[in-house]
Amino acid sequence: MALNGLATAVLLLLVHIGLLLSSCYADDPFVFFNFKVSYITASPLGVPQQVIAVNDKFPGPTINVTTNDHVVVNVRNKLDESLLMHWSGIQQRRSSWQDGVLGTNCPIPPKWNWTYQFQVKDQIGSFFYFPSTNFQRASGGFGGFIINNRPIIPIPFATPDGDIVILIGDWYTKNHTALRKSLNGGKDLGMPDGVLINGKGPYQYNTTLVPDGIDYETITVHPGKTYRIRVHNVGISTSLNFRIQNHNLLLAETEGSYTVQQNYTSLDIHVGQSYSFLLTTDQNASSDYYIVASARMVNESLWKRVTGVAILHYTNSKGKAAGPLPDAPNDEFDKTYSMNQARSIRWNVSASGARPNPQGSFHYGSINVTDVYVLRNAPPVTIDGKRRTTLSGVSFVNPSTPIRLADQYKVKGVYKLDFPKKPLTGPPKMETSVINGTYRGFMEVILQNNDTKVQSYHMSGYAFFVVGMDYGEWTENSRGTYNKWDGIARSTIQVYPGAWTSILISLDNVGVWNLRTENLDSWYLGQETYVRIINSEVNNKTELPIPDNALYCGSLSHMQKPEDISSAITIATSRSTVAVTLLTILCALISVSR
Repeated sequence: MALNGLATAVLLLLVHIGLLLSSCYADDPFVFFNFKVSYITASPLGVPQQVIAVNDKFPGPTINVTTNDHVVVNVRNKLDESLLMHWSGIQQRRSSWQDGVLGTNCPIPPKWNWTYQFQVKDQIGSFFYFPSTNFQRASGGFGGFIINNRPIIPIPFATPDGDIVILIGDWYTKNHTALRKSLNGGKDLGMPDGVLINGKGPYQYNTTLVPDGIDYETITVHPGKTYRIRVHNVGISTSLNFRIQNHNLLLAETEGSYTVQQNYTSLDIHVGQSYSFLLTTDQNASSDYYIVASARMVNESLWKRVTGVAILHYTNSKGKAAGPLPDAPNDEFDKTYSMNQARSIRWNVSASGARPNPQGSFHYGSINVTDVYVLRNAPPVTIDGKRRTTLSGVSFVNPSTPIRLADQYKVKGVYKLDFPKKPLTGPPKMETSVINGTYRGFMEVILQNNDTKVQSYHMSGYAFFVVGMDYGEWTENSRGTYNKWDGIARSTIQVYPGAWTSILISLDNVGVWNLRTENLDSWYLGQETYVRIINSEVNNKTELPIPDNALYCGSLSHMQKPEDISSAITIATSRSTVAVTLLTILCALISVSR
């Protein structure tokens, strides 16, 4: 039976009160966020277009929490289509229910509201969130996600004077529905119209390439300080080279792992990847400085418009930035430059991560591999008259009933546990084919890119170890080149065209986890699968129970209760704001009394 507006408001208020009161007594605090996801009109490249905003902001607000916090995000979907929010790189320990992808969650219908609740258990670092369905990331909806160290855990560098989030990505002046229609019609997206930096177009460094009236990003800094800048490629399909004129970028962290600290004049950041740099403002202030994100692994002379430019402004700056942009790497005929740069990114084995023990205390190189999968992608193919992308000859079809939900209620025929360990030799096929992972196993995955563009791959639920990459076809002998000591642990890695990348994954997180390309067009057309990891022990506690507010769809649609929250949320939000304020004071008093 449907709840009326007032009853829904009261229910939401009681949920917030209960969670907050429980957090007063919990060792790990709860932090609350309200997300209203809606359309607004913006003109980042000078052309008015519909973009997706969070709380009327484009990009959305940054989530800033601390290791082991319980994060509660109430998402209200004000779009005209269903929505899921994905927390890229957040491992969702024991709870793939909160991952926000179609293999684990039913989408949030328009005008509905759904609350995510998860713990950022034993994680630190730089991540981002975005809408994962219907190609919506191409219209925005993304924002930064920071997990700070607990005060008792030292960071491997002096405390920065500031923390700055920079979201970069290729951009089209068509919105996601138009781009989606092109893909559904068998067309390629073509060259992007530009690159955005924090949702804004390029500074007018060139009057031919950049028209008048473009709003650009300015980042203001004080001289003689050190800032931590967290850079995320939230774009669709373009690798970007990131650089700041006349400044070194001291790499410190990537996707939850502290790195060996090295200076770069620029770094290639591929789709879906995140990096932290330490930026020292040690230059003279005769003028402002360019911040640049330009297209890589393309014919850069033809892609000049695909360049984002922002401004680094010292508080004592004496003039505007002028002149040519700082050069990107001149390696058009040297395909090893970017790969060697990627190989130089190493794990800081002596630094503490989220726990007091050094990151390198996990000796991944001495663990026996239990399963090997070679995942090969290729250029798009036609299957049953449709343009599709594949992994090992399989183009993934999202089921109407999410995989994890089907397991919970023993629904048969939703998917097959038959994903091939080696690429199929026959014609490609469209299937809901899933990898059968072994709980507490150690899986080696070779990502072989037989396409002509860079592919980024992401796995939910895990940080994997990047142990090798090279050009050509991977063979058994390739293992002789693996880094078995300080390969970086991260959640998104690039695979160069005509090359392979090898990763190792310790399968200790029970659930159903998405393994996909981050290139949004290829992902949308089927270049993904899931890894299903089950603990068959009776009464085990390695996975949290299905959430009380789980949504139901597909063959379980009959279990979904009607919901009408359109009038209730306003009431609940205003009342819960007062309640949260009062209860926060109460928590503080309880803490003092304890």
